[in-house]
Amino acid sequence: MPSEKKTRRALLWLGFVLLILFLLSFSLGRYGVPPRQVVKILGTRFCELFAGRGALPRSWTKEMETVVINIRLPRIVMACLVGCALSAAGTAFQGVFHNPMASPDILGASSGAAFGAALAILLGASTRMITLSAFGFGLLTVGLVMLVAHRAPGARLINLILAGIILSSLFNAGTSYIKLVADPSNQLPQITYWLMGSLSGTRLPDVPLAFLPMGLGLVPLFLLRWQLNLLSLGENEAKALGVNTSRVRLVLLLSATLITAASVSFSGMIGWVGLVVPHLCRKLLGSDHRYLMPGSFLCGAAFLLLVDNVSRNLLAVEIPIGILTALIGAPFFLYLITRKEEKL
Repeated sequence: MPSEKKTRRALLWLGFVLLILFLLSFSLGRYGVPPRQVVKILGTRFCELFAGRGALPRSWTKEMETVVINIRLPRIVMACLVGCALSAAGTAFQGVFHNPMASPDILGASSGAAFGAALAILLGASTRMITLSAFGFGLLTVGLVMLVAHRAPGARLINLILAGIILSSLFNAGTSYIKLVADPSNQLPQITYWLMGSLSGTRLPDVPLAFLPMGLGLVPLFLLRWQLNLLSLGENEAKALGVNTSRVRLVLLLSATLITAASVSFSGMIGWVGLVVPHLCRKLLGSDHRYLMPGSFLCGAAFLLLVDNVSRNLLAVEIPIGILTALIGAPFFLYLITRKEEKL
């Protein structure tokens, strides 16, 4: 277990790495923009928004500003938001269920969102309606899971997991049927590409729309992170320490579900982030959720931003980000579980 001083230093380093990666991401791409110009463009736009005038004389082209502000800025910010949300949700689910294999889709939010997006594409909906349909069905799925778990006899946490598996299977079957009846020349490729996950379609108006539900979910996870430590002691011990375990668990599950549904609705199906990143953070920061949760915020954002940079620059054709997270996450997780000296 790292000391508190080392843990705080590691958090500072994670924040520094994320900041450097954030700035460098603007210069990566087929249209090169020098880092110095990136800083000037962002600084001037910031001053125009909050001070009413630019900070520096313009020494960049209009094309550079368009690429930085309209194309790369929303995509970079969305990658950070989605990575932060998925890793935080994974940390919360693993803490609540006391299960290192728990991931953001354990309650079926991802499967429901995939069905909602596929249904909207089949009906010829607009991009915005596809996002809203995915978000709505993601929340609906988890609502059904909680209803089933509430009505079923037995342990509530076990019922939640079983209901999540059942409803995920049903919605996956629905998605498969939609792919079967979809137009193979137009709708089917769109559904398939959405299911592989991508941030290529992100635009500036999408950022505040995604930030609202993700912010509403991330704030409770951050504020209740110390109570996750108490929940890990067990039900009776946590109650003895004054924790309303049922209420805290419900708030954590709802918050994690909200940010998972929001992430999937804007980025498609991106797996492994919420499973691998929390374990990586435990190696760096220990199991204390007071530091593990903010560390997951930073590490998840940096991880997905790095993967997105690879996806849009590695080949001439962009690789769907969900493929890369699986290619990176699966071997890394295999390495973690095969280490003999430590347990997950």
